[in-house]
Amino acid sequence: VSEVAELVKCNSAYIYSLIKAGLLPAIKLGSMKVRRTALLEFLEKFEGKDLTDPFNIKPLEQLNEEK
Repeated sequence: VSEVAELVKCNSAYIYSLIKAGLLPAIKLGSMKVRRTALLEFLEKFEGKDLTDPFNIKPLEQLNEEK
């Protein structure tokens, strides 16, 4: 989990919340493990989504470039 957090530049607690929400598959072998393929599938599936709250996923709002 800590390696996944490092790869996606967030903290471990957030990765655990993704696992708890059922969004990121994991297995417990002493500690929680996430397969590389599971992470890649997760990133592809949720591209363009706002996962700030894993229990309330929204479309990612595009930045308004007009000022």
